[in-house]
Amino acid sequence: MPEIGEVARIVHYIQKNLVGKSLAVVKAQHDENVFGKVGTSAAEFEKALTGKKVVDAKQQGKYFWLVMSSPPHPLFHFGMAGWWKIRNLETAYYRPTKPKEDIWPPKYWKFTLETASDDPPQPKSEHAFVDFRRFARIRLVDCAAEDLRNVSPLKENGPDPVVDKDILTEEWLVQKLQSKHVPVKALLLDQANISGIGNWIGDELLFDAKIHPEQYSNTLTPSQMKQLHKSIHYVCSTSVELLAESDKFPEHWLFKHRWGKGKKDDPQRLPNGEKIKFITVGGRTSAIVPSVQKKTGEVAGDINGDEDEENEKPKNKKRKAPKKEAEDDEEQVNSDSKPRKTSKSKKEVVKEKEPDNDDADQPNSNGLPIRNQPPPSKKTKGKVKTGKVKTGANTSPPISDAGKAPRMQKTSKAAVKSNVVDEASGRRRSARVSAAAR
Repeated sequence: MPEIGEVARIVHYIQKNLVGKSLAVVKAQHDENVFGKVGTSAAEFEKALTGKKVVDAKQQGKYFWLVMSSPPHPLFHFGMAGWWKIRNLETAYYRPTKPKEDIWPPKYWKFTLETASDDPPQPKSEHAFVDFRRFARIRLVDCAAEDLRNVSPLKENGPDPVVDKDILTEEWLVQKLQSKHVPVKALLLDQANISGIGNWIGDELLFDAKIHPEQYSNTLTPSQMKQLHKSIHYVCSTSVELLAESDKFPEHWLFKHRWGKGKKDDPQRLPNGEKIKFITVGGRTSAIVPSVQKKTGEVAGDINGDEDEENEKPKNKKRKAPKKEAEDDEEQVNSDSKPRKTSKSKKEVVKEKEPDNDDADQPNSNGLPIRNQPPPSKKTKGKVKTGKVKTGANTSPPISDAGKAPRMQKTSKAAVKSNVVDEASGRRRSARVSAAAR
């Protein structure tokens, strides 16, 4: 994300190439995120700027705006990947890895501006606002130019370290730090406190001040707060003066050595051998040098805060018994890993859910094992009737092993015939003999 130095770079180019000129042609294509989310439309933008003169360009932190000859004035925020391009002029603050494409308007443009060709002393100038991620914001603020910083959203933002040096004093900073109990880097990244400090600048000034980014703001010593104030002005002012050209940054800056995270050939160390470590603070990846940025007070996530991160012993993963099972499960998902010997296959799991076979082999009142019982007839529909047994041609009380005649079910002719066959085969202990069988 463009920070205070990168925004200052664009303001510099606008002042040199656009201020003092009239806008002859203004084209905008509507984007509901870039224009719509802040109550503006592309059509309104075109109408508000066409034919007007650009009087000045100004900045507060990550915001910048054009002062027009009459209201409304356009206010811009680059978001994560927005940028301002000028035709036939390179405005990038880094060396592009790909050759420049001679296409105009450029890809992902949101609006283009073209000045009148008769404006002295330079020929016409063409500008474009681009954003491929669509997190940028373009507003129209209808107020006097001198009141812009007193209306939303600028009034909700803190002082600019370069523009508002008379506000961001050491006393002001001490009061702000002591009034909050948050990690110091989180406080610095909050634009409501200070405008323009982003992720890399926050890391740079904390490295310069030798302060751990996780340390709570209200635990800093007076000497630390004094040094932090100096570091804020030094890093921000240097970035703005150099127009964010990283090739010109001092060699001792952390910025020069932090951009190799995750690469195999990157040692992640400073030239003097001090190790660079990456942690997460306030939801952002932070680069720190543990040997320089010591924990001197209460730290977020480690209230003891008295040990150097570089000297901390690695944790023994074998001690995490509760997580062992979960880790083993994850290993089985990997195609290269082998299943544990103690794990059970699907067939074994299914087998355990089957009923007890001993019960299934016990004979019922018919003398047949339960698994071999014939299906019930359609007339009875599987229902069992109990009560007194009627005597007749089709029924006779069976004799149990104990010599007693228990209650019997009412069976169909098909069942009687099946029983007779079973009796002939000698696989039953008691039999029911019907009149037809006699």
